[in-house]
Amino acid sequence: MTTTKRLTLQTTRKLVVASLLSFVFTVVPALASDSKVKVMTRNLYLGADLTPVIAATTPAEFLAAVSAVFAEVQATNFPERAKRLAVEIDKDKPLLIGLQEVAMWRSQFPADFSPTPNATTIEYDFLDLLLEALAERGLDYSPVIVAARADVEAPGLTPNGLKEYRLTMRDVILVQANSHTGNLDLSNASEHAFSQNVSIPTFGGPVVFTRGWATVDVSIDDTTFRFANTHLEAFAESIRVLQAAELVAGPVNTQLPVILVGDFNAAPGTPAYTLLVGAGFNDSAAEQDGESAELTCCQSANLRNADSTLTTRVDLVLLRGNVESEGVKVVGNRQQDRTVSGLWPSDHAGIVARLELGETEDDD
Repeated sequence: MTTTKRLTLQTTRKLVVASLLSFVFTVVPALASDSKVKVMTRNLYLGADLTPVIAATTPAEFLAAVSAVFAEVQATNFPERAKRLAVEIDKDKPLLIGLQEVAMWRSQFPADFSPTPNATTIEYDFLDLLLEALAERGLDYSPVIVAARADVEAPGLTPNGLKEYRLTMRDVILVQANSHTGNLDLSNASEHAFSQNVSIPTFGGPVVFTRGWATVDVSIDDTTFRFANTHLEAFAESIRVLQAAELVAGPVNTQLPVILVGDFNAAPGTPAYTLLVGAGFNDSAAEQDGESAELTCCQSANLRNADSTLTTRVDLVLLRGNVESEGVKVVGNRQQDRTVSGLWPSDHAGIVARLELGETEDDD
């Protein structure tokens, strides 16, 4: 069986599990009765800087930029990075993980210039590659939700002619199925794109870069909480604030305790961050001292900068309700965290939070 077919079958099996979670409670091995939980947020990095494509002003520039972007995706080598990310996850074994920029890169030759993305040949499926790397370490993680977001396609130059490259972005919630003893129930899995998204002008026409949220309600013995994962807009603050407001009014508008994780593209003090804090959320890292408040973004696009270039903290674990932080740490930001060839695991660092929850009444 080819690697592509094997990975496709893995994704199919995982998505069947994820679909079932939207309709029924699923009981898997879980936490002990003290209702302590460890969670993680991790931006995987799509593998390249898309700015040259956006900046292109002629057909030649546009085609060359698309080709250069895919070459950078190859050079940033997600199969290698996935193994390093799996090491990170193995060290802390979080029960729930919110992932952003879980890219799928596909291609089509020759280019057919379809008005809608239609390439089907899988070049890299970041979800399958990460799950495979986790399985190699004996870790059994399954996707609760795989939420498709931006889906764009454009032609690039190759020695044999024009080839189309398709990028599909996804946000994913993973749950570890074999980590603890006790009863863990997952229910009410949901996801949606934001109603407000940025439209990016390109030489090939405007592209709406869709972002959104995903949630699942988690019951551990007598404790129920909502776990939410999101990725807010990076390039337009006004849109980012509207998305944060949509989060507050919609998926996290619940009487349940909420653990909200993600790449918020909003550092402390910025409008979107201030809106979320004003809605009752506590920043788990801001409550800690020292290492937990370290920066999370961003390394260089090629991931080969010799020294870390993290300058801001936008990857967050936010808490509301009867849930408290017992400790937060940054992962993937040290020299020893790099891959064997010298790549940073992502252009972001990750956050792992140890939390304690009190007993709650499930709401409708």
